[in-house]
Amino acid sequence: MAKFTFNMPDVGEGVAEAEIVEWHVKVGDVVAEDQHLVDVMTDKATIDIESPVDGKVVELAGEVGDITPVGAMLLVIEVEGEVPEDADTGGEAAEAAPAPRDEDVEKRIEVENPDASDADDAMAADPTPPPAPSPAPAPEPAPAAKVLASPAVRKRAKELGVDLGQVKPAEDGRVRHGDLDQFLSYNASYGSAAPTRADEEKKVIGMRRRIAENMAASKRNIPHFSYVEEVDVTDLEAMRAQLNDNRGDKPKLTILPLLITAICRTLPDFPMINARYDDEAGVVTRHGAVHMGMAAQTDAGLMVPVIRDAQAKNVWQLASEIGRLAEAARTGSARSEELSGGTLTVTSLGPLGGIATTPVINRPEVAIIGPNKIVERPMFVSDGNGGERIEKRKLMNISISCDHRVVDGWDAASFVQALKKLLEAPVLIVSN
Repeated sequence: MAKFTFNMPDVGEGVAEAEIVEWHVKVGDVVAEDQHLVDVMTDKATIDIESPVDGKVVELAGEVGDITPVGAMLLVIEVEGEVPEDADTGGEAAEAAPAPRDEDVEKRIEVENPDASDADDAMAADPTPPPAPSPAPAPEPAPAAKVLASPAVRKRAKELGVDLGQVKPAEDGRVRHGDLDQFLSYNASYGSAAPTRADEEKKVIGMRRRIAENMAASKRNIPHFSYVEEVDVTDLEAMRAQLNDNRGDKPKLTILPLLITAICRTLPDFPMINARYDDEAGVVTRHGAVHMGMAAQTDAGLMVPVIRDAQAKNVWQLASEIGRLAEAARTGSARSEELSGGTLTVTSLGPLGGIATTPVINRPEVAIIGPNKIVERPMFVSDGNGGERIEKRKLMNISISCDHRVVDGWDAASFVQALKKLLEAPVLIVSN
């Protein structure tokens, strides 16, 4: 038998460390070559690590949530015979910490338990442990005073879970419905509150940790400002319904492909919006192509797959790509290149969109756009004869957050106003 130490492999160019997000084996498991051992997460993707040898797992070097450098030990596998010469150890082993000396161990024991030596001497002198003292008998509870109340009041109190002994009675000592009502008015939790959940501690790991780190870095480094405008999307929604009625085998359109198309048509006049800012190098890159990030909620947290060259796709192609990328994000099958390289992001909560949002920029991008919920409200509209009439219209707020180091407030407002004109004249969105 020999022990094979498997180290964290080099999982990608420029990656110096990875986070352990899930072990698929435990100590004592017998594993085969190429068997899935552990999932690790880098800044770019989640990666499956497979076993290079057959054998038995005898040691795991990290717990879920630990950050492990490339080359550091991941696990130890006991193999039959000698370790195969061609087995990939995963990288150069990290320098092992020296084993503690005997005197260091003794000192640590004395610090942790200063009475340990005295106790050891006492045990050596008299190996028979002293008998445990008998527990004192618990005092018997005092009999509860009998509460005077009618059967109806008792029944109601029982249904509400009220201890009648806590209710202040009338002067004659009898609890009546009015006394119970007064008690309930000052103790609203009785009979109405949901059961209290136990406290739960959950380690922040994997995707949730990446989201936390990225959002904190974005808010810490970027001076955000937000701008919100109301858009009348009545005609846009009518056009969307007509397109869906005649779509044939094409995917059903949501408002998102139409919005992305309108954004792409507006951006050429506002190149500062479709940009990335390298604050360390002090360089802003204004991109010609629109690589549209699309915030997608998954069980693991928020992910942002990227629609490449969104400006070159029609609404049907965008709808297909949105569906494909959203499904890949939800199932965890999105590739690393599909989750990076965005130049502008759209984030939508759909029917939960609320009145307005102030989304956080997906660094190093400099802007993020958030469509909100569509609502119906009465509005004054032109009657075509110089007058006005009240009409039910569909309205939606558009929110934008920008990096004030790169985008001025005037530019953001002008961009949204130009986008609004296009959305309110939707035939321009699908025309050449």
